[in-house]
Amino acid sequence: MSWFPILLVIHITLAVGLLLPSVLLPFVLRRSSSDGPPGPATRALMAMQGTGTIIIAAGLAITGAAMLWILGPELLTQPWLMVALILYAINLAVAAFISRPNLRRLIGLRQASADDETWRRRARQQRLVAYGMAGVIGVIGMLMSTKPNLW
Repeated sequence: MSWFPILLVIHITLAVGLLLPSVLLPFVLRRSSSDGPPGPATRALMAMQGTGTIIIAAGLAITGAAMLWILGPELLTQPWLMVALILYAINLAVAAFISRPNLRRLIGLRQASADDETWRRRARQQRLVAYGMAGVIGVIGMLMSTKPNLW
């Protein structure tokens, strides 16, 4: 039995899971009521965004290394994979340096009952960032599934 398909599914799940909170939280926060505590989905995404990122990133690195060991290092010479990895790294940087700090501010504003217009403006900006990140995830998925000959 080959472990590669199982490893691939785990790796893809972890890769998406690492970015999922940054993409979904702006929309979940929009739907959550400002009066009550956050719902279970929001709490789960906030936990993933916080301490879960280290665990997910470690699992992603381990499964990625295992796939390279199984498939061989010549896989890293594929242009489609290099472009996908660069896009993923850019998406991670956006998540770490733009999305996470902005989400913390949004959650803080929501809990502090600050000006509703300020919250709406920042939430709209955060949703635009999330749309961009989701688009990049789609491009990565397309590159991974079609493996085009880029050059």
